[in-house]
Amino acid sequence: MVEGGQTNREIAGALRVSERSVERWRRVWRERGEAGLLSKGSPGRPRLGPAQITRLERELERGPLVHGWADQRWTLARVKTLIGRLFHVSYTVEGTWTLLKRHGWSWQQPVRRAIERDDMAVEVWKKETWPRVRASRRRSGSGSSSRTKPASR
Repeated sequence: MVEGGQTNREIAGALRVSERSVERWRRVWRERGEAGLLSKGSPGRPRLGPAQITRLERELERGPLVHGWADQRWTLARVKTLIGRLFHVSYTVEGTWTLLKRHGWSWQQPVRRAIERDDMAVEVWKKETWPRVRASRRRSGSGSSSRTKPASR
């Protein structure tokens, strides 16, 4: 199109892009020829190689305590920080999630249960104590669906 003498506006209209993009492409074409216009690949390509992914897996398996966190939960923010520390590569939290999903990891919901919890005692309480404690619903007298008291009308 450029060689055919079309203007930036005509090219932009035909390709449904901005005129600025056409200007940029035209400048690159003048400076580097067709090689300059070749695709450089997806900007969203993974930034960690296979060896780095393998190392990341090993480090995740070692657990958060080994890496200085106070508990055994891997949050996306923690994994993001770990990637930065190990490989000096910056990911967003969303990008970290995408990376983990791409490599077969899934999110885990931590079990929020006290270590001291006695499941047997809880079951006994639910079966024996709760039915006695639970108050039965009292029936109110005949009522009205009106929100105001009849005397206030």
